[in-house]
Amino acid sequence: MIGAASAAAYLLLYLLLRSFTGAQVANVVALVTTQVANTAVNRRLTFGLRGSKGALGHQLGGLAAFAFGLGLSAGALWLLHRMDPGAGRVAEVAVLVVAQGIATVVRFLTLHAMMARREPGAAPA
Repeated sequence: MIGAASAAAYLLLYLLLRSFTGAQVANVVALVTTQVANTAVNRRLTFGLRGSKGALGHQLGGLAAFAFGLGLSAGALWLLHRMDPGAGRVAEVAVLVVAQGIATVVRFLTLHAMMARREPGAAPA
């Protein structure tokens, strides 16, 4: 649910920003805005972590997942506009939905690997 809400917020923010700026700038701002919130909400609600213990490391891990998502979405937009310079918003959103779907799975798996509760002394899954 958090991933879907984050993706919806990202796309909405992208479309709002795209009215005023280029595709790449709108993509970066929308991703930065939603990524920090996504990591914080997943940390608390999905993985039940509260307080500041490990929060910086978790945000840094989220940042790595963000970098992957940014590279994927920026590359997808670049390729779209390279192949079709006149591509409109519908094509941009379609490309971004696919790219962000992949990025969401990678982000969740990254966060899960970092935040999933383990018993003391247990080996990571």
